[in-house]
Amino acid sequence: MPSGKHLIYYPISLNKTNLLKTMNFPTTSNGAAMPRTTEPWHAISSEQTTELLQGDAHRGLSIDKIYQRQQYFGKNELKETGKRRPLTILWDQFTNIMLVMLIVVAIVSAILDLRQGNFPKDASAIFAIVILNGILGYLQESRAEQALAALKRLSSPYVRVIRDGITQEIDAKALVPGDIMLLEAGAQIAADGRLLETQNLQIGESTLTGEATTVSKDAGAVLAEDAPLGDRTNIVFKGTEIVQGRAKAIVTKTGMETEIGHIAAMIQGVESEPTPLQQRMSQLGNVLVGGSMTLVALVVIGGVLRTGWQSFDELLEISLSMAVAVVPEGLPAVVTVTLAIGTQRMIRRQALIRKLPAVETLGSVTTICSDKTGTLTQNKMVVQEVYTGSHHFDVTGEGYEPSGRFYCREAEQIERELEIKQLFQACVLCNDALLQQNRKHDRGEWTILGDPTEGALLTLAGKAGIFKEELDFKMPRRGEFPFSSERKRMSVIVANTDDNELPYLMFTKGSTELILERCHRLQIENNSESLADAHSQEFLAINDRLASQGLRVLGFAYKPLAEVPPAGTEEENKQGLISFQFLTKTHH
Repeated sequence: MPSGKHLIYYPISLNKTNLLKTMNFPTTSNGAAMPRTTEPWHAISSEQTTELLQGDAHRGLSIDKIYQRQQYFGKNELKETGKRRPLTILWDQFTNIMLVMLIVVAIVSAILDLRQGNFPKDASAIFAIVILNGILGYLQESRAEQALAALKRLSSPYVRVIRDGITQEIDAKALVPGDIMLLEAGAQIAADGRLLETQNLQIGESTLTGEATTVSKDAGAVLAEDAPLGDRTNIVFKGTEIVQGRAKAIVTKTGMETEIGHIAAMIQGVESEPTPLQQRMSQLGNVLVGGSMTLVALVVIGGVLRTGWQSFDELLEISLSMAVAVVPEGLPAVVTVTLAIGTQRMIRRQALIRKLPAVETLGSVTTICSDKTGTLTQNKMVVQEVYTGSHHFDVTGEGYEPSGRFYCREAEQIERELEIKQLFQACVLCNDALLQQNRKHDRGEWTILGDPTEGALLTLAGKAGIFKEELDFKMPRRGEFPFSSERKRMSVIVANTDDNELPYLMFTKGSTELILERCHRLQIENNSESLADAHSQEFLAINDRLASQGLRVLGFAYKPLAEVPPAGTEEENKQGLISFQFLTKTHH
């Protein structure tokens, strides 16, 4: 029997259970073998990972295994250790030392009044102030807790998986180690996993590592065991988002065992410190309570020594009145009301405040450090200018809505020309993003799934009436050479039904300089002409001028093909391209 890293799945049996325990494999109470999830998955191949997790890359897990693992590993969710119950929230409102003293004074005052047969007026007034303060704080903080709970329910994503040979969409909470996830652009990864297949996969891991740039992933990589988290290019992590490409991955860790789960556990283990206002209020409360109690003791002791115990009740009532007079009972209520007003103003600005003192903490901030993209900008890209062999025109419109106009001196209906139409087709076909309209809201806002730059290309083509769904059906993709940071370009091969001799077209996009190096011809209106050095120099000068203005410039080219080129022949097939060019700019 192989030892070490090979797991064998056995039917339920007492003898098999003992055997598995001897081999140090985890088992359920009924003897079912469970995979270990503590292996260095980035340091072993995808085949070994699948074998160790007792999975199947093509059919996925069986229903029996899924049920057993759900019972053993639990739900795939982050557990909150610091969740506040309603009674806890209410109790926290009455832990202020001044409120505690007022409650004690009110109780003693009520007892004295009732013993004398009087209505406890003072006690009623004090209790009214204390209760009002507690209600205001409780209502605000309980609303925040309810809003956070609602956000958590909304954030539970769905994930596409293969189970029992069937592709299906399930709640991410139901994932177990060994599940096969199907990932595509725009999807949020629901669990840590080892990549089995990748196709031009780019993932944004800023939620985990803080790095704003996307990370290229490779399923075939096998790394050293001590590889840093940010360098594990064959692993996907829960909570990160796929920006580009698609992939298949096998789940290795779920819930609190994921990397984001470890971070959540550390955060929840940090003790919260009092805010500056809470510290000052506590100091003031200690001084006032200490002083008032000292005053009560002096008055009572001095009076008893002078007049005897027969006047004790009167002395106690007088001293308590003095203590209440010393403590500003309106201060806690004023502070609570002020913070509540501040909280409501923050809510109107779409900021959620969990605890009232957090408003005061925000007021103490002097410096905010933040990443620009997505914070000071909308994290959107918009095509603003287009240069081709015979035209230069500006593009209007905002965001990802495919509505706008093309301004060109030479022609009003420039988008109908074959040269421009081919460029727009290249924008759509050499693209892994999706442009879609959210019809759930009245505004029908247009959004993209995938890279913002590729979304801008789809929007540009959409302004000319060319959309991805229609063009993909007419010219389906037959192959591709994925983008890489070394090559700085990507290519796709699509079917060309208009040409029987050359039934395929290869569209390429990427760095303008590298595209021009591989171009021999230039598209001029409906024909292609030899690319002269003067044309190349003109394009490079335009590229440098636009780049110096902070614009992102992309080059496009195409090439007719007689057959789909095999993998690994990119450099050979990217010679002799026919070129055009355009640019995009960050939309603030």
